[in-house]
Amino acid sequence: MIQRFRENRRLQGLLLILPAMFVMVTLLVAPLTLTVITSFGQRDADGNVIYTFTLENYWRLMGFTESGWDDLYLRILLRSLWLAVQTTTIVILMAYPLAYFIARSPERRRNLLLFLVLVPLWTNFVIRIYAWVMILRGQGVLNSMLGGVAGLFNAPFQPLDLYPSQTAVLIGMVYEFLPFMILPIYTSLEKIEPNLYEAAADLYANAFRTFWRVTVPLSMPGIVAGTILTFIPVIGTFVVSDILGGRQVILVGNLVQRQFLDARNPPFGAAASIILLVMTLVLTLYYTRRFGLGEEIAAG
Repeated sequence: MIQRFRENRRLQGLLLILPAMFVMVTLLVAPLTLTVITSFGQRDADGNVIYTFTLENYWRLMGFTESGWDDLYLRILLRSLWLAVQTTTIVILMAYPLAYFIARSPERRRNLLLFLVLVPLWTNFVIRIYAWVMILRGQGVLNSMLGGVAGLFNAPFQPLDLYPSQTAVLIGMVYEFLPFMILPIYTSLEKIEPNLYEAAADLYANAFRTFWRVTVPLSMPGIVAGTILTFIPVIGTFVVSDILGGRQVILVGNLVQRQFLDARNPPFGAAASIILLVMTLVLTLYYTRRFGLGEEIAAG
C-alpha cells in the first residue's frame, strides 16, 4: 500500500490538494452558491428567505420596479464604480513616483523606505480611518493649520467642509490602498536592469523617451497587479464610506450590509452582492486581457 502510494504521482497530488480544496469549497464555493440561490428568492414579512425563483431583485437593482422607474440603486452601483476608478487612478499617479524613487535609491536606504511605507499597515484599519475624521472635520487638524496660516497673513479663511462627504471618502480610500500599489510597482521597477537605460542612451533616447518606452512597459506588470489589489477591495468596501461619509455616501458595500443587517432583506442584499461580483469580474477580465495579468501580484 505504501509502495503503491509512493509510485502513484496522481494520488500524491490529490492528497496534497485535498486540504486546500476543502477550505476553498467550504469557505468560497459553498457560500457563493448559497448567495446565488438566495438572490433569486424572496423574503417574508419576518425577514426570512423564501427560496423560489424570481428576477425581481435584479430588476429592482437595475431600476425597474412595480411602481415605475427608480434609478436609486443603479446610481449607487455607478457611484461605487466611479469612486473605485477615481481611487485607482489617483493611487497609481501617487504610487508610481514614490515607487520609482525607492527603486532608484541606494540599496542601504531601500529597506528603510519600504519599512516606512508598511508602518501604517501595522495600525488597525478602523483606527486609521477615524484619524482622518480628526483631520478633516470642521474643527480638525487641517482646518486649524490652514486657519493659522491665514491668520499670519491676515487673510479671510472659511473652514473647508470636507467631513462628511464623498471627497473625504475618496481621501480615505487613497490613503488606505496606497501601499498596495507602491509595493508591486516597486517590485517591477527594481527588476529592470540598468544596462537597458544605457542602451536607450546609446540610441540617443532622452530621459522622457526612455521612461515612456522602457520604464513604463517593463513596470506594467506591477501596475496591473496594484490595480487589481486596489480596485477590487475599493469597489466593495463599506467601512470607509460609513465613517468618512457619515452614512450619507452609500456604496454597493453599504447597500449589501444594510440589506442583510438593517432591512432584513437577504435576497436583495444577495442580488446586490452578485451584481457587484459580476461587475468586478468583467472589469478585471477586460483589464487583464488588455494589459496582461500582473506578475507582481504576489508581492502585494
